[in-house]
Amino acid sequence: MRVIMLGTGAALADPDRNHTAILISAGERHYLVDCGHGATRQLMRAGVDPITVDTLLLTHLHMDHIVDVPFLLLSSWIFGKQATTTVLGPSGTADFVGHLFENGAFAKDIAARAQYPQRQKNLHVLRPEVREYGPGRIYQDEAVTVTACHVEHIPREVSPCFALRFDAADGRSVVFSGDTAPCDTLITLARDCDLLIHECTFPQKAIDFRSRIGIGTWAHTSPSDLGRIATAARAKSVVATHFGHFDTINPVLKTHLAKHMPIELVGPAFMDEVVADIRRGYAGPLRMAQDLMTIDV
Repeated sequence: MRVIMLGTGAALADPDRNHTAILISAGERHYLVDCGHGATRQLMRAGVDPITVDTLLLTHLHMDHIVDVPFLLLSSWIFGKQATTTVLGPSGTADFVGHLFENGAFAKDIAARAQYPQRQKNLHVLRPEVREYGPGRIYQDEAVTVTACHVEHIPREVSPCFALRFDAADGRSVVFSGDTAPCDTLITLARDCDLLIHECTFPQKAIDFRSRIGIGTWAHTSPSDLGRIATAARAKSVVATHFGHFDTINPVLKTHLAKHMPIELVGPAFMDEVVADIRRGYAGPLRMAQDLMTIDV
């Protein structure tokens, strides 16, 4: 399998990190996991034609994981895609997708472009097959089997959140945590995986800062907890991702980070503390994700 980290940032607009999106390729097939802002452009920057992505899997419905879904499908339509995309996501996904296209937000755009015969021939691309999933095996083809487990990020009564495990036909495995606080279900899902891609949104000093001022911290995993999780899962290698912009040097973004973390610490050196904290609990191969990082598993 090949993994391309299309986007590695968290929810804020960030000039250096796109929102979460991960391309997993096995054989001739491409699977897009989450579809945050920039995902479609990042596919093209990675040399992957968006029309070749037939399976989209959403871990949860926060905007930084789904906001590029309409652009991906509209772009694929305009590019002439013929195959129908399968969209897998938690409960609420069908409602989300149903409000986007011919009867939703982009209805006028679609009606205008569909006046042209070439656009009429593949309108079905804007009617993806949506499958809402729960824990367990959620997808299988000749290249991969995908299994999901609940993780703890948004209260389940609001919107369930999932981690995903890809097991390839050749025995290799990749697990993505989605967004989550530490939880045993994720450790079980990730047991003995070849690659664990795990969120690591805030450094410990940012978590402490947010706790003092009353901004929620329970919904993500600290660097030290990530180290313990990776060791408990016996992960053969780890990629930390979904960084909460703490390494930025952009002055505009830094003004908006002041309410989230000690602003005097924000910058590239803050990443060194994150690495050190992960290393307290995990001694195996570790990468800190950057946009378009490629990992062969």
